[in-house]
Amino acid sequence: MTQNPPSLRPDLAPPAKLPDAARPGQPRIGMVSLGCPKALVDSERILTRLRAEGYGISPDYSGADAVIVNTCGFLDSAKAESLDAIGEALQANGKVIVTGCLGAEPDYIREHHPKILAVTGPHQYEQVLDAVHSAVPPSPDPFVDLLPASGVSLTPRHYSYLKISEGCNHKCKFCIIPDMRGRLASRPAHAVLREAEKLVESGVKELLVISQDTSAYGLDRKYDVNPWKDGEVRSHITDLSREIGKLGAWVRLHYVYPYPSVRELIPLMADPENGLLPYLDIPFQHAHPDVLKRMARPAAGSKTLDEITAWRATCPDITLRSTFIVGYPGETEQEFQTLLDWMDEAQLDRVGCFQYENVEGARSNALPDHVPSEVKQERWDRFMEKAQAISEAKLAAKVGTRMEVIVDEIDDEAATCRTKADAPEIDGNLFIDEGYEGLNLGDIVTVTVDEAGEYDLWGVLEA
Repeated sequence: MTQNPPSLRPDLAPPAKLPDAARPGQPRIGMVSLGCPKALVDSERILTRLRAEGYGISPDYSGADAVIVNTCGFLDSAKAESLDAIGEALQANGKVIVTGCLGAEPDYIREHHPKILAVTGPHQYEQVLDAVHSAVPPSPDPFVDLLPASGVSLTPRHYSYLKISEGCNHKCKFCIIPDMRGRLASRPAHAVLREAEKLVESGVKELLVISQDTSAYGLDRKYDVNPWKDGEVRSHITDLSREIGKLGAWVRLHYVYPYPSVRELIPLMADPENGLLPYLDIPFQHAHPDVLKRMARPAAGSKTLDEITAWRATCPDITLRSTFIVGYPGETEQEFQTLLDWMDEAQLDRVGCFQYENVEGARSNALPDHVPSEVKQERWDRFMEKAQAISEAKLAAKVGTRMEVIVDEIDDEAATCRTKADAPEIDGNLFIDEGYEGLNLGDIVTVTVDEAGEYDLWGVLEA
């Protein structure tokens, strides 16, 4: 049984689940995947390519001929975690290839770990493969290795991340991700839909749509029209969501900026015939207009409240998740109080929070009036206390209701499930602690909620 406490890193992907798939004598590669779901998808693509070339996958250091560490560089604390992971892999294995966001700073990595074999930046798949070839030459058995049945998945079989674009055109002062991953580059709509269809055909019950800026999808392609089935589909998030929602799986949208075009998605979420879940993950970051201006964020607190009201009018069941930053440079007590007051009005269902950190290369580092660490911690505590109280009240109101849940984990104590309002790892759980013995991972079942906590629910299976 697992429960989800509040996290200082609400952006993190679930821990990678490495399959132990190798024949005797087959060269094996290990993988450490850090950071967000987008990085996890990169890790899956790298391992899929390696599998196709005849490499096996090792779930531990000792069984690997070399280890790939896919790093995160979002925050200085994430950089430190990445350096620690590289050091651990070097000590345990010795042959280490580094990729990912922190790989955009090769000199920084080599300064700390000069013995690594190679460094590549994010989504540089060919360079990673070249480095693996140099360290561990492939030795495929053409009868069993070169045509894997499907891509390598690092998540449970019943859900999968679906990345629709790379990069971001925003210039938020606290973020260096656009410098690492480049400008927005959207995949063609038919390519995304074909991947989604294959995932559902392979048994995936939930698709988690991710990118740096999901609502901007297709902007760089000028919303071009692509052939699909017997018709056409635009590279636009509304059209893409409508078509993915027809495939028979739950579809959950992450990292959606609150552009006016988001309004077009809400009727789809309210349509019981479409699989697009009534769930929006929107990184509001703050509510005070002056803080948002210092962040260079494309929104204002008052406008987002109006949007939230309109969304709920169209789709009363919609779940809203967001992340916020407290202690941003120059944040005054009055500005922080505005955020707390905004939270009272917005009544968001799911909330994560970061304490601001300087990140090398971010423009926010040069802003005046940085907030002392003890003040940031105190504000984070107050913010999470507010968020927890809202969550507790909202969950309490669900007691007695019926809802569908998807089964994520089963152990001796309970079945750990999620409702349509909960994304893996970052949101809450619903636990079934009686009569769950006949359930299987990935089952979607109906329960009646009989108990609620601060972040989690408990339910009884319908007969």
